[in-house]
Amino acid sequence: MSLEGRCVLITGGASGIGLELTRTFVARGVRVLVMDRDPKAPEAVRDLENVVVASGSVTEPADVKAAFDLAESSFGPVDVVFANAGISQNCPTLDLDLEGWRRVMSVNLDGVFLTVQEAGRRMIPRGQGRIILTSSIYGVVAAPERLGYVVSKSGVSAMTKALAVEWAQHGIRVNAIAPGYVRTPFVEDLQARGRLDIGALEKRTPIGRLIETHEVAEVATFLASDASGPMTGQIVGVDGGWTAYGYV
Repeated sequence: MSLEGRCVLITGGASGIGLELTRTFVARGVRVLVMDRDPKAPEAVRDLENVVVASGSVTEPADVKAAFDLAESSFGPVDVVFANAGISQNCPTLDLDLEGWRRVMSVNLDGVFLTVQEAGRRMIPRGQGRIILTSSIYGVVAAPERLGYVVSKSGVSAMTKALAVEWAQHGIRVNAIAPGYVRTPFVEDLQARGRLDIGALEKRTPIGRLIETHEVAEVATFLASDASGPMTGQIVGVDGGWTAYGYV
């Protein structure tokens, strides 16, 4: 599973799951380009060795291209792309206005499309590459009051399969990770504000706890490595059994 010396581009890599991905890849000897919309990315990212930060939005084609250009000028060709940037959305469907709908589609679906399209432009001429997308349990199963999120993440899952089939002939593998509820500062803040019941989520999860960020990152490094061999077009659940559990 050695990844040493490779170049990885991660969108949304400065916080939450993305930050853990960045740290884990760096620990494996990987050179990382972090693309994040926050122009003042946390020092936790900027202080890491072999990390370059590109400020920009995944919804802007020029920003995405600039991030790839910076990665190549800093480290050489990008070997692995992790389209991780995304936003959540939780509200009753009748309260969801067109602006809110378009925003979640823009980041979660358009942003992923622009990222993987730019990756394909760089990887196809080289005849090799690894692309990983962040889907969700709600890209596999549904939940109420999350219409935009469910539709966008389902689109990410479908995109994974379509690209895997189309680009396999070019030596490019495309897979997605579908995390369950992951313990992040964002989730813990929702709990503190009374907007989320972590105890109820843990009870609903067969393994009896939330997923840890390092567990998602370990699966990511596996998919990025040669150890995952012929795996392509797969939506890999990291959810503690959430999507398998159908008993009430």
